[in-house]
Amino acid sequence: MTALDLSSPVAVVGTGTMGQGIAQVALVAGHPVRLYDTVPGRAREAADAIGARLDRLVEKERLTGPDRDAARARLLPAEDLADLADCALVVEAVLERLDVKQGLFRELEDVVDGDCLLATNTSSLSVTAIGGALRAPGRFVGLHFFNPAPLLPLVEVVSGFATDVTYATRAYETARAWGKAPVACADTPGFIVNRIARPFYAEAFAVYEAQGADPATIDAVLRESGGFRMGAFELTDLIGQDVNESVTQSVWQSFFQDVRFTPSLAQRRLVESGRLGRKTGHGWYDHRDGAERPEPDTAEQRQPPAYVVAEGDLGPAAELLALIREAGIPVRDESDDEDQGASLLLPSGGRLVLADGQTSVEFRDLVYFDLALDYRRATRIALSASQDTSAQTLAEAAGLFQALGKQVSFVGDVPGMIVARTVARIIDLAHDAVAKGVATEEDIDTAMRLGVNYPLGPFEWSRRLGRTWAYVLLDDLHRRDPSGRYAPSLALYRHAHASDPREGTAS
Repeated sequence: MTALDLSSPVAVVGTGTMGQGIAQVALVAGHPVRLYDTVPGRAREAADAIGARLDRLVEKERLTGPDRDAARARLLPAEDLADLADCALVVEAVLERLDVKQGLFRELEDVVDGDCLLATNTSSLSVTAIGGALRAPGRFVGLHFFNPAPLLPLVEVVSGFATDVTYATRAYETARAWGKAPVACADTPGFIVNRIARPFYAEAFAVYEAQGADPATIDAVLRESGGFRMGAFELTDLIGQDVNESVTQSVWQSFFQDVRFTPSLAQRRLVESGRLGRKTGHGWYDHRDGAERPEPDTAEQRQPPAYVVAEGDLGPAAELLALIREAGIPVRDESDDEDQGASLLLPSGGRLVLADGQTSVEFRDLVYFDLALDYRRATRIALSASQDTSAQTLAEAAGLFQALGKQVSFVGDVPGMIVARTVARIIDLAHDAVAKGVATEEDIDTAMRLGVNYPLGPFEWSRRLGRTWAYVLLDDLHRRDPSGRYAPSLALYRHAHASDPREGTAS
């Protein structure tokens, strides 16, 4: 089935920020739009607010004056639910309470035509549970827009257990006709984005709780090495700690308290203290006027080593060898020595190894370095060592990366460090989601890039890092933290041990 015809009226119930945004999207696409709110006068106020935003679009030359005038003429506040009777699509954006949403859709079912598409914008409730209150749940879908709806392209089109594929397809094609990037997913806790994004926050908080690094340093490493647009601490301050924790709690509870989604005690204490982020002036950071932003821990300048010896295949970090040579540091290649593993041997006798889920204290004089999205473009690298690592090895390790133009941050002896463990867990949850029929690889990559601005989708990362990388790192982590939090999924195990289609052999 194709998208709704532009002559078909669209209704939005609930006129808060999200409701207004969805209404604006449908309106600019060309539909007649009805706004309804249970609070008298609220729909008229929302219509005026949308009109003001259309004016700003004209000022920015993103909309013509005649198109604005036509859109305003198509926007009508509704006094009663009965005014929505001829609508072909009704999108709900009301309070996140199951009973409220169920009650609304039961009323709508008595008002609209039997073929009208009913949709919820819920981000945390079960689409199946909301639709379960209806006589005809087959026409009920989730249309999860991201805030601000007029600007962010992603829409998760969620099929409940009883959703008919015809209506899901209609919702998908309509979102696409509105200029959005729809992705199809099954009704699972968190859908795609809020399910797979949990490790981005959880691992940053876990490193902090283990006293591995402070928030400013962790954020800097995620941005400057991992390529993420924002770090976990600054992003949750922007979202609101209460909002972010509520989503985490919802996903955790919905998965029957699965340890992989365990909330952060440190974040709980932040919420309990009323430090909710920017909206209260204080969260992980102090956002009050005049407050100084803390700087990440950055090592003092050191001399680079006289040379390095490359032992084994550095895998995702192989690009470092070219960068080291370009910096004028001789590289001796002993990569055929199979006994040494993948490392860079320093003149001190110490070794530099890419984060692998183990700890420095297990080895003699070893420094771990974190994963980078792009070692050439990265501006900061995190290093991890134990109390037994020699001062000379630490100095040579820092000096090496500083010679490559990187800032260096030393963090605690945390297995998997920061970027590596975060990316590995995101990859794992993505493989698990595909194996359980939540969404396709392509849709998951699209959702994570567009919904939360990840530099790569999980499967793009997985292909870049190699079939076994995430599995090996998580398996090592699981051996050191056998709580189950880092246990690789069966889907990731199968992926790691399956034949590589490019080689025709098991990898």
